[in-house]
Amino acid sequence: MIDPARQKVLIADDEPLARERIRRLMDALDRYEVCGEANNGDSTLKAVASLEPDIVLLDIRMPGMDGLDVAEQLNTVHNPPAIIFCTAYDHYAIAAFEVHAVAYLLKPVRREALSDALARAGRINRVQLRALASAPDAVSNQLAVRTHRGTELIELSRIHFCEADQKCVTIYHDRGETVTDHTLKELEHTYPGELLRIHRHTLVGVRFIQGLKRTGDGHYQLALRDIPVTLSVSRRHATAVRQWLNDLQPG
Repeated sequence: MIDPARQKVLIADDEPLARERIRRLMDALDRYEVCGEANNGDSTLKAVASLEPDIVLLDIRMPGMDGLDVAEQLNTVHNPPAIIFCTAYDHYAIAAFEVHAVAYLLKPVRREALSDALARAGRINRVQLRALASAPDAVSNQLAVRTHRGTELIELSRIHFCEADQKCVTIYHDRGETVTDHTLKELEHTYPGELLRIHRHTLVGVRFIQGLKRTGDGHYQLALRDIPVTLSVSRRHATAVRQWLNDLQPG
């Protein structure tokens, strides 16, 4: 009998050994319980209809209807489950997020990566999932980042700031920190309406800009809304920040 205090998870994969491995990983996680298994697209849809899982761990390459087709159909139902793709192929990531997957894990799936993905799935309620499914350009407002856990989807509106060091760029957002191989220049040019350059090492999410101040020694600092962090603003970029703040003023 399924414990109502736990989230129900359906495992959908055509390989019995893959299903067995994921089930073993699930057995070590307290807040989730496997409610069933499916071995192809049709059986996945039937299992979702009868078992009403909260989360589906979904393979992509399956006989007949593949995982992407399954995900498209699940997004049309009244109470869609959260979808986490588990696959051996990394080149489906963008297509996966176009059908609003919460996470994209590469096989062999590691317990830490699975636990993290399940936690993220649990934070997305069904109303939010329906809203994503009804927005045809929703993926354009999200950034797909390949990490050691797989590919992570970050909503641009949740990015506080991005900071570069000598080797990589770290994205700071409301779920924590994510290291990416995207450069600041790539992010700045791809999302000019979302991310503003304030320093050669830093981009800031425009939704979190609160105010610009000048310190006693002539340096500029940017205060962020609802975040106890101040960021250095270079003289070169201070004018652009002031202009952005002025544009917010009525009249």
